[in-house]
Amino acid sequence: MTLKPRHLLFALGLGLFALPARAQTIELGAMLPLTGPGSVIGGLERDGIQFAVDQANEKGGIDGHKIEMIVQDHQAKPYQAVLDFNGMADLNHVVAVLCSYSGPTLAVAPIAARKKILLINSGAQADNLAHASPYLLNTLPMIGDEVGVLAHYLVRMRGLKTAAILYENDSAGISGRDDFVTAFAKAGGKIVATEPAAFGDTNFRPNLLKLAAVKPDVLFVVLTAAAQPLADQYKELGLRFPIAGTSFFADPKLIADPAADGWIHTQVKIEAPPALAAAFRERFHEDMEFHARQWYNGTDILLTAIRKVLADGKPVTGENIRQAVFDIGSFHGLMPVEFKTNTASAEIDIDEIRAGEDRVLTRLKAD
Repeated sequence: MTLKPRHLLFALGLGLFALPARAQTIELGAMLPLTGPGSVIGGLERDGIQFAVDQANEKGGIDGHKIEMIVQDHQAKPYQAVLDFNGMADLNHVVAVLCSYSGPTLAVAPIAARKKILLINSGAQADNLAHASPYLLNTLPMIGDEVGVLAHYLVRMRGLKTAAILYENDSAGISGRDDFVTAFAKAGGKIVATEPAAFGDTNFRPNLLKLAAVKPDVLFVVLTAAAQPLADQYKELGLRFPIAGTSFFADPKLIADPAADGWIHTQVKIEAPPALAAAFRERFHEDMEFHARQWYNGTDILLTAIRKVLADGKPVTGENIRQAVFDIGSFHGLMPVEFKTNTASAEIDIDEIRAGEDRVLTRLKAD
């Protein structure tokens, strides 16, 4: 089944047999950037979600309840996310929504708390997401955790003492910038320049030339999109300083680009078993990349919590699903995580992009 942006609906087997009555379905929502600058990542997120839902429905659903997933395209715009969320809440009566990108997620977080609809975030990492709403669960560490690990590695293990910063001028980028300023100084380094870029920018030549003028030992980049054009322009300008970033570098196009050879980034440890990866490749004709794995895992956490709610004989509500997540506590899916707070804790890798592959250099824990 091919999914298209806006009011997307999928439930495996829809054309093969009649679904049970409405009372036997569980309606969930997802809001992703399926058009615009974030569409590549949004497509991977959608595939990961769909694959997890398809697998559950192939097995008869959860306790006999089919999963119906409504997918909206928020285009990475907070105001659109609010419209989409309210529509799914009021018209479709969803009990939980998977939402990506920091700005859109922060915009709907207070509404989710008011309506008691659970939000699951498996990709956005702005630090203020950790306390944005009691009904927002983050299935991966925040950017501050990754940046702390990265700064320690760059200064104390690589001896890089000065850094410049190129950041996206939005919630995620500003959060990453501020975290890196603090963490790099704490590790013993010095920030020598910062440069903002608007979300959706693809021409970074002026920024790169300004930053090159201060001759940093390393350039820290926090862009949620367009890192691959940055790599080509970095090579075109003949720049030599190392580039470092976070999990936002987990972009298949960037990793495959020879211009990104040697780039270093943190990476939340998440792996797909060979059989699962092969099944995903057969279904979507592409590898199960980081974002697909991450959102498959987030969806699996959500479905596991719903399974517990049903097993306990409780109604499937956002409030009960949230409590089930904390009652379970530890999840051992593609990425082992533990929920002691609204944000899961997990191990963080330091990776290097080399010859079209992401290679693990070392594994560290956040302070």
